[in-house]
Amino acid sequence: MSAETLQHPVPKAIAAALLAAALCAPWAGAHASSHREAPFIATQPQVDGTDFYMFNSYEPGRSGYVTLIANYLPLQDAYGGPNYFHLDPNALYEIHVVNDGGAVENITFQFKFQNTLDDNQLIVGGKKVSIPLVQNGSADVATPNSPALNVHEKYTISVIYGPRATSSPQPVINTITGGTTFDKPVDNIGNKTISNYLVYANHHGWDIQIPGCTGIGRVFVGQRHDPFVVNLGETFDLVNIKYPATELNPAAEFATVDSLVDANVTALELEIPSACLTQGKGTIIGGWTTASLPATRVLGSVTPGLDGAQQASGGYVQVSRLGMPLVNEVVIGLKDKNKFNNSEPKDDAQFADYVTNPTLPALLEILFGGAGVKAPTNFPRTDLVAAFLTGVQGLNQPVNVTASEMLRLNTAIPAVPAAQQSRLGVLGGDNAGFPNGRRPGDDVVDIELRVAMGVLCTLNIGGCKPADAPAGSLHYTDGAFIYAGYFPEAFPYLQHPLPGSPNPDNAIPRAAK
Repeated sequence: MSAETLQHPVPKAIAAALLAAALCAPWAGAHASSHREAPFIATQPQVDGTDFYMFNSYEPGRSGYVTLIANYLPLQDAYGGPNYFHLDPNALYEIHVVNDGGAVENITFQFKFQNTLDDNQLIVGGKKVSIPLVQNGSADVATPNSPALNVHEKYTISVIYGPRATSSPQPVINTITGGTTFDKPVDNIGNKTISNYLVYANHHGWDIQIPGCTGIGRVFVGQRHDPFVVNLGETFDLVNIKYPATELNPAAEFATVDSLVDANVTALELEIPSACLTQGKGTIIGGWTTASLPATRVLGSVTPGLDGAQQASGGYVQVSRLGMPLVNEVVIGLKDKNKFNNSEPKDDAQFADYVTNPTLPALLEILFGGAGVKAPTNFPRTDLVAAFLTGVQGLNQPVNVTASEMLRLNTAIPAVPAAQQSRLGVLGGDNAGFPNGRRPGDDVVDIELRVAMGVLCTLNIGGCKPADAPAGSLHYTDGAFIYAGYFPEAFPYLQHPLPGSPNPDNAIPRAAK
């Protein structure tokens, strides 16, 4: 598939197979991955982690590599000028990896951003006056560090081996420039400013050398079309859906529009040799992403420049955390959502009740019990412990695992080409997919709905049995279709962002374009 296209037709053969299989139970669940999922982070969009992906690279010729994607800054309107969507230069954005089955990071990749103002000026009536735009109109933006830009965003990457609080960061090298800084592309302002955004953005993919790692990795940081697919409005209106709960409709899988079809997001993407992540300790790794802000931020008098009135000092406080999708969204109780974002996996015992005695299945039974929806009855929910906290035995559970929430990937399971991937991952017979890591085309909403309602029990997985999940075999769906064909088959895997101009036809659902 061309990385330029934003059209997502569903092949007839795939559609027919899905329709035949989709005798769906009620459309259910409250899902937006992790967009604005906690009260505090909703006020801090620059450090709001939205999605985290970790998978064996399936680009042809890239076996032996793992791709890590951490998305931030949700719900970006493509037309969001004149400032668009810079990341916070005072924040730390981090991706953490565990390779020993524990709950403390063994490797951390740390991103820091810097915004530089050129302060381009025009002579107006004999006076030099600063322009109000991030681009100066002198030329088409065509290359990194283009003189046609008034604001340049750069970043550095450091690797930390061992616990991040007690270990020293080492700079990652940009092997193309020989330095330690990387240029980030400006957002997709529009076709007059950037005539070919795909080519322009591709100039910002960099080869990297990681200290202590043999082999060359890759990095891309920039705006992307939000890859998450969900119907937000009707979901959060007590699951106010198109098809009645009593109707088992084969079209339910395609019933809703994607609320995020007109949204962009900012992606931090790494492709790393898998041996650099496993470090010879086994084949299974865990991962999650966090963002942290300075403990002290003081507002004072405004000075010229980009930083405004804010002055930051002190140590860093973690304000965002994301491993497995939807955890803080629909698993953690409202009173503890901020606490979860501030926590680390090693302390996850404090949240155990939310997994062993979950409220989401009970809520679904309240809403749709009349249609045959029954919550599983096995307590504690050992099947959910396997899915969310330890990994599934024989698939992605490490030896001597410490129960803790993170995304887990068995790097020894070969990647599956995009055309052969099942959107249902392991439930669809594709062991290279979710919950063994997460790929862009994995339908994590449908998968997690079915797991929450006991599908693992129907398969005698996770220490429970079919009788424990009386409605566990129903084909729960959120009604928003997603599959690997929506995405390019090569790094950086996510679609390039929607342009601010000309106005894109954003009202059409992805599957219908």
